[in-house]
Amino acid sequence: MVYRAFLIAFMMVFTSMVNAAEPTSSVSSPKVFGWIEKALLLPGNLPLNVKMDTGALTSSLDARDLEHFSKNGQDWVRFVVDVQDDNNQPRSMTYERAVLRNVTLRGAGGVDHRPAVLMQICIGNQVYEEQFTLRDRADMKYPVLIGRRTIEHLGLIDVKQQFTTEPTCPK
Repeated sequence: MVYRAFLIAFMMVFTSMVNAAEPTSSVSSPKVFGWIEKALLLPGNLPLNVKMDTGALTSSLDARDLEHFSKNGQDWVRFVVDVQDDNNQPRSMTYERAVLRNVTLRGAGGVDHRPAVLMQICIGNQVYEEQFTLRDRADMKYPVLIGRRTIEHLGLIDVKQQFTTEPTCPK
């Protein structure tokens, strides 16, 4: 009799746990982004097309005219981001950021050393402050690669889609 009561109590607890774990209509679905999205680099609201790159851990930003300098005893970098806006007009902005770390990348092209900085980027309706390595990507199709450290905050990536959302972050 005690065994039967224990079994019934266990089944009631187990059933309530399973029912609690099932999604309800009040639970929102994760956002789904395409493999290419529009974004804004902040500050300055520079429009960019960004490519989701699950093969990269850290995001990468096209940065021209890199200039290393010291500020208050800390390593800093000054760089220019050149883009074309929606009307195909060139826009440029100079940024200065503290270097968080120096990244050494090894690949088919050899070894590459890049500074990593914190930048803000608007994707969808959310501003993300993430690490970006800086590199002249003039020869690349996309000025920004979004790596896994940022993708984990975004949501899901559907590789069959692109341009699923417009950046609508507060200015």
